Amino acid sequence: MGLILAIDIGGTQIRAALYSYESIQPIQHQRISTQGTGNTVYERLISLIDSVWVDEIEIISVAVAGPSNPEMGVILSSPNIPGWLNFPLGEKLTGRYHVPAHISNDANLAALGEWKYGAGQGHHDLLYFTMSTGIGGGVISRDQLLLGHKGLAAELGHVTVLPDGPLCSCGQRGHLEAIASGPSIASYALERLNAGEPSVMKPGPHLSARDVAQAARKGDQIAIQAFERAGYYLGRALADFLHIFNPSIVIFGGGVSQSSELVFEPMKTSLKEHIMDPGYLDDLIITTARLGDDAGLLGALAYARIELSAQKD
Repeated sequence: MGLILAIDIGGTQIRAALYSYESIQPIQHQRISTQGTGNTVYERLISLIDSVWVDEIEIISVAVAGPSNPEMGVILSSPNIPGWLNFPLGEKLTGRYHVPAHISNDANLAALGEWKYGAGQGHHDLLYFTMSTGIGGGVISRDQLLLGHKGLAAELGHVTVLPDGPLCSCGQRGHLEAIASGPSIASYALERLNAGEPSVMKPGPHLSARDVAQAARKGDQIAIQAFERAGYYLGRALADFLHIFNPSIVIFGGGVSQSSELVFEPMKTSLKEHIMDPGYLDDLIITTARLGDDAGLLGALAYARIELSAQKD
């Protein structure tokens, strides 16, 4: 068996790791900052790949934020890299390195990674949320990663939970991401602070969800209510997803999930209020992700192994 090159393109870092076909421990692992002076993100990516490249590599698998078409190897758009619109990264990498190059959404691949190597092992139906700057998602249904017609499925953060609500990063209003992501939690708290409500928090453009979480743990009412609001709408959306996918486990990753006690309790209360039948909650596991920062890389690894197995069958 040859080697697999897994890549995770994030907003601050690009990571590349070499894996054998059998192990999840990288043979080599390098990272660089995503942005830099004097060269493009693509040029930086190529430089990183060149630094780890060996002739034994059989396949390249890339996790990247934003909607991507894995069948075409095209990144339709990326919030981390504004210039990548309909960017044919798969074709470019295949043309340069002469091996198959597969591209997919990072949240989808993180779901795959958690299913294969993390908290979702042993489950056949799984929902995965990553909650940080935005809210992404992934779905495993009957041991299959749900990608949809063009690989655009499972954008769990972009369902409308509050019509005419806050503006989402995608340009629509009232999406779950616009209410329960880290910046949205901070924005809600800041709006209350700017209205003059008393708080231990200080208004300012640098207020973060972490600051709000710290204030909530001190009993600050605005901070507590910011997380209660996020949890309420998260529970409402989760009820809908349970109705559609009926998973046995729901996994939360990302920075907001680290404030789990603040957001999960109101989420569970809301979930019970909005679920159509308590049978959906029987034996349901709600937990946090295990793979941490490696979820994208290990998801890309899992995806590559699935593709290699399909080629050999």
